[in-house]
Amino acid sequence: MNNFLFVAAENDALANCKAGGMGDVVRDVPRQISERGDKVHVIVPSYSRLHKDGLFKTDLKFSLRGLTYNAELYEVKPKKEFSNIVHYVLHHPEIEAGDIAHIYHNDPEEPFYTDAIKYFIFCTAVAEAVKQGAFGQLDIIHLHDWHSSLLLFLREYHENYKNLKDIRTVYSIHNLAIQGIRPFADNYSSVKNWFPHVDFDYMSLMDYRYQDCINLMAVGIRFADAVHTVSPSYKEDVLLPSSPPEFIGGEGLEKDLLKADEEGRLFGILNGCNYKNINKEEKGLIYRNTVKALFRWLQEESKKYKADFLAHTGEKIMEFVDERPKFIVSSVARLTEQKFYFFRRSPEAFVSILKKLKKVDGIFMLLGTGAPEYEELFRKLSYEHKNFIFTNGQSENLIDSIYLESDLYFMPSLFEPCGISQMLAMRNGNPCLVHHTGGLKDTVSHLKTGFSFDGDTYEEKIKSMLDSFDLALDVYANDRSTWKKIQAAAKKKRFTWAKSVDNYYMYLYNFDKS
Repeated sequence: MNNFLFVAAENDALANCKAGGMGDVVRDVPRQISERGDKVHVIVPSYSRLHKDGLFKTDLKFSLRGLTYNAELYEVKPKKEFSNIVHYVLHHPEIEAGDIAHIYHNDPEEPFYTDAIKYFIFCTAVAEAVKQGAFGQLDIIHLHDWHSSLLLFLREYHENYKNLKDIRTVYSIHNLAIQGIRPFADNYSSVKNWFPHVDFDYMSLMDYRYQDCINLMAVGIRFADAVHTVSPSYKEDVLLPSSPPEFIGGEGLEKDLLKADEEGRLFGILNGCNYKNINKEEKGLIYRNTVKALFRWLQEESKKYKADFLAHTGEKIMEFVDERPKFIVSSVARLTEQKFYFFRRSPEAFVSILKKLKKVDGIFMLLGTGAPEYEELFRKLSYEHKNFIFTNGQSENLIDSIYLESDLYFMPSLFEPCGISQMLAMRNGNPCLVHHTGGLKDTVSHLKTGFSFDGDTYEEKIKSMLDSFDLALDVYANDRSTWKKIQAAAKKKRFTWAKSVDNYYMYLYNFDKS
C-alpha cells in the first residue's frame, strides 16, 4: 500500500473549505487513490474555525522567528467518509480566516503579506508533523499551488527537515497568475524574518523581476520532483511568455517551466470531473431557486448594501416565472479578470449579446461574486437590460439548476488552466461557448461538442466571440438536428478522474498503472 500526503490551502471534502477549483481536485483525487487501495492523508489549515469539532492528535513544536511555535494537529470529519482517507486541519492562532471564502486574505497595499505568514507557519508545522511520523512512512507528498511550496524550501535548506528529501514530492499548479511573491528581508512578512537561522541560496529562490523577493510559485516549479499543470494545452501555453491581453502564458515563469520540461519533470494532465453522486435539482426550478437565494441573501447582514439590487433582481426574475424565456445562456464563475476580462474591456460586446438574445426571447443568467469593479459593472448592466439576470451571490441549489436548465453555457475566460464549469455543463448535455485556450481547448470542440472563439488580436477575438454566438443561436433556431447532435456529443464526453489518476500514477508518482 502506497502512503500519500496531500498539502493544500483548500479541501472541498470538508465543509466550508473551498474558494476555487483547487478545492475540487484536493477532494476528488484522494478518492480515486483510495479506490486503488492506497492510503491518503489530506491536510489544510484550520483558519481558526475548522478544528473546532475535530479530534486532537498531537502538538507540534518548531522554530520560527527565533521563537518556539506550537501548533495543533486535528483529525476532522469530511462531508463524506471514504476508506483509506484521513482528513486533518492544522490550528495555530496566527493562521486566521481571510476575507475570500474565509480562507485567503486580500492585502491590496502589500500583496500576500498576511497569507505568506499563514502559510509559512502552516508549512513548517506540516514539515514537523512529517518528521514526527504523524502520517506514517510516506511515499508521496503532493503539494498544491504556492501556499504549500514552502515545504520544498524547507526540504532544500532547513537542517531540521532534510528527511523530506527521502520522499518524492509532486507540485500541482492550479493558478500560475497568483505566485506568492514576498521580500527576502527587511519586512515582517519576509523569509529572513521567519527563518533567521536558515542559510539559503538567493539565486535559486528569487523572482526574476523583483530580485529582492522570493517567488514561492517558482520554488514549487524549481524544486519539485514532478510539476503538473492541470491540462495538456495549458502546459503548452505556460512554456511561452505572456503578451496580455491577447495571450496569457508563463507569467514570468516560462524559463523555469521550460527547464522543468527539458528535465522531464513537467506534465500536463487534464483534471477530471465527478460523474457520481451528483446533487441534482429537478428541472423547472431555476426561477424558484433564484428567488429563494435572493430572499436568503436579503436576510444576511453582509448583503445589506446590496439590498436594492437583490430586490431589483427578484422583480426581474418574477416576470419569467409565468412567461418563460425561450433560450437561456448562463455563466457561473468568480468575477475576476481571468473569467470576464473580455466583457469588462468591451461592455458593448456583452450588450450586443444581450440584444441578440432579446430578438429570440432569450436571457443571460450570471451567478457569481468577486472583484468589486466586476460586480459594479454587472449590477449596472442588470439595471439597464431586462434580459440580464445577475445573481450576485453563491447558492449551490441555484448553481445546480443553472447547469441543468441552460441552453448554452458561456465561458469566455482570458486563460484557463483547466476549467470545471464547462465539464459540469457538458455533463448535463449543455453545449458550451468557450475561448479556445488552455483546458477549454482540451474539452470543447467547435461544432462537435460546443462552440469556440479565438483570434490573433483582441479585436479579432471579440469579433470571433460574437460570430460564434450568432452561429450558436442560428444552429439552435434553424438546425435542430445539428444542435441535438452537439448536445448528445457533449453529454457523452467523459473526463474521468480514473483516467487522470492513471496518468498521475505513471508520470507524477512514478508508479505503474496497476
